[in-house]
Amino acid sequence: MRLLKVATCNLNQWAMDFDCNMENIKESIAKAKEAGAVIRLGPELEITGYGCEDHFLELDTVTHAWGCLKDLLLGDWTDGIFCSFGMPIIKGSERYNCQVLCMNRKIIMIRPKMWLANDGNYRELRWFTPWKQKNQLDDFQLPIEIAEAVSQKTVPFGYGYIQFLDTAVAAEVCEELFTPLPPHAELALNGVEVFMNASGSHHQLRKLDVRLHAFIGATYYRGGVYMYSNHQGCDGGRLYYDGCSCVIVNGDVVAQGSQFSLKDVEVVTAEIDLDAVASFRGSISSFQEQASAKTKVPSVAAPYNLCQSFHLRMCLSGPLKIKYHSPEEEIALGPGCWLWDYLRRSGASGFLLPLSGGADSSSVAAIVGCMCQLVIKEIAHGDEQVKADAIRIGQYPDGQFPTDNKEFAKRIFYTVYMGSENSSETTRSRAKFLADEIGAWHLDVCIDGVVSALLSLFEKLTGKRPRYKVDGGSNAENLGLQNIQARIRMVLAFMLASLLPWVHNKSGFYLVLGSSNVDEGLRGYLTKYDCSSADINPIGSISKQDLRSFLRWAADHLGYSSLAEVEAAPPTAELEPIRSDYSQNLCYRWGTKLTPAEVAEKVKHFFKYYSINRHKMTVLTPSYHAESYSPEDNRFDLRQFLYNARWPFQFRKIDELVQKLDGDKIVIKESTSSTSDGGGMGVVAAGSGDPKAGV
Repeated sequence: MRLLKVATCNLNQWAMDFDCNMENIKESIAKAKEAGAVIRLGPELEITGYGCEDHFLELDTVTHAWGCLKDLLLGDWTDGIFCSFGMPIIKGSERYNCQVLCMNRKIIMIRPKMWLANDGNYRELRWFTPWKQKNQLDDFQLPIEIAEAVSQKTVPFGYGYIQFLDTAVAAEVCEELFTPLPPHAELALNGVEVFMNASGSHHQLRKLDVRLHAFIGATYYRGGVYMYSNHQGCDGGRLYYDGCSCVIVNGDVVAQGSQFSLKDVEVVTAEIDLDAVASFRGSISSFQEQASAKTKVPSVAAPYNLCQSFHLRMCLSGPLKIKYHSPEEEIALGPGCWLWDYLRRSGASGFLLPLSGGADSSSVAAIVGCMCQLVIKEIAHGDEQVKADAIRIGQYPDGQFPTDNKEFAKRIFYTVYMGSENSSETTRSRAKFLADEIGAWHLDVCIDGVVSALLSLFEKLTGKRPRYKVDGGSNAENLGLQNIQARIRMVLAFMLASLLPWVHNKSGFYLVLGSSNVDEGLRGYLTKYDCSSADINPIGSISKQDLRSFLRWAADHLGYSSLAEVEAAPPTAELEPIRSDYSQNLCYRWGTKLTPAEVAEKVKHFFKYYSINRHKMTVLTPSYHAESYSPEDNRFDLRQFLYNARWPFQFRKIDELVQKLDGDKIVIKESTSSTSDGGGMGVVAAGSGDPKAGV
């Protein structure tokens, strides 16, 4: 038997914080060695952090990365263990996203990424060049300082694999796995048994299953060991990298790390019999045939053995049941961990949330509550880093640390209900009850005095005082009065966030949390510079439907029973007076049967308001990215914000299509043809002799 012990890891890196990143890398190597592993895989661009973005264009970023690699090579970190480190490298005039493969204080090979992620949140082609030379390995001249330190002038650079004395190992970097012709297929035919995928993959609701099936498929049809490493945490932006580092053998998951965690370093190990890979491949006739006619891939010889012989104390890793979270759990855990990273790295002393008692702000409050629960659990499990961060943020006296999530929330989470004459007692009590369940420090303030002062100032300037529509005012007056309330709440929220620590004799400041969801962003159903304008927003890319499911789940699983009442309540902005002779009802007309004209009207209605309100997306609060789409203008949905909201050409085409469909209406008429049961019904299109035309 050829027994091989491998280690992969989740690392919580921070873009451009080289000290933090190196500390995590070294800890992961130490844990891998302690477990007896001889291969250690880290995530993509782990030395710099994946989210450096335009910092990759700066020469200093590459220079600092080389300095960190030098530190790793000069120490004993790579002694007896094959390590893959991710970093940017400049070769000639091109910049590449690379995996540097090292062992025993030497660089064995540098593998540049060939297929770059360049859609959605990813802009790798902006910073890197894809490597396209597949038929040869180049000699790469190491920087002078590195060459002198490690006594190497050149190293192989390009696409290929490393042939050890007892097995063959190759790198496949993140996006390459998901291409139509992934490298691992060709590499497997060349005898590569171990594949190392260093990744920078962010959390997206319901995405983990797709990712894992890709790993499983990579070895299910061609055999092999597939190692996957990912970042885990917020590395400085809108994304949360969701870990789940794992090891797959011949299509079976034999080791899986956590998807969501507050840990900075998590190492996952597996004990593998490589003879099982050889046996699996030998049993597949088509694999043997294709391997005999393979295209040869360049390789680098490494004079080391990685495998051990069998002995009784070894225990092979067997297939595991894959761990998945429900979407509701993902909404709690992903944004909760993201908020913790943002809080501890921003220097803030806590969060402040305008809590209206509605579904959106209540969802954000529940996520913060979940974060507090996670912190207490990790402290109870002995995580000293989480404990130190919690002591610092909560500003505990010497010798004290948090042991209760409600007590911890009281120190770091403020909620404020900013009511007006238009607010109801129901929403006020819901906000108070939820804040008490979480443990937040809750404030209740009436903003009527500030609204009245602004209206008096306006009246003094213009000689007119606006009225609500219900009181005889115009649409312009009605909208203006609503916007005043909304914007006062934003100003008050930021004032409280900056001064409440001072009031309570604490240092620092609070981060203001926003609570607009993705549907409101798409529709523009928010006031520009109202409480949707905040420091960060944990639900900005989550739909209302998913949030309602989350509220029902959280009422049971997080212990916040008041959320069930919040979820069941009808939505209301409470920005207009409630009169006995004036009420509004929401009519949901989108049923299962609509005429073409009704469908057209809804489409045009949506795009009209999408374009009218698109400018609001340019100032949208930075939001946790949790879906395959986000309306955010700054990083994801790159579209103009000045539109012809009438859409004359497009709407004319819609109208023409409606007219055509109305002319081809489907009618049901009794068939005159003879059938076995004496009759039947035929579906035909009006004006058409072809019975299939209407089907």
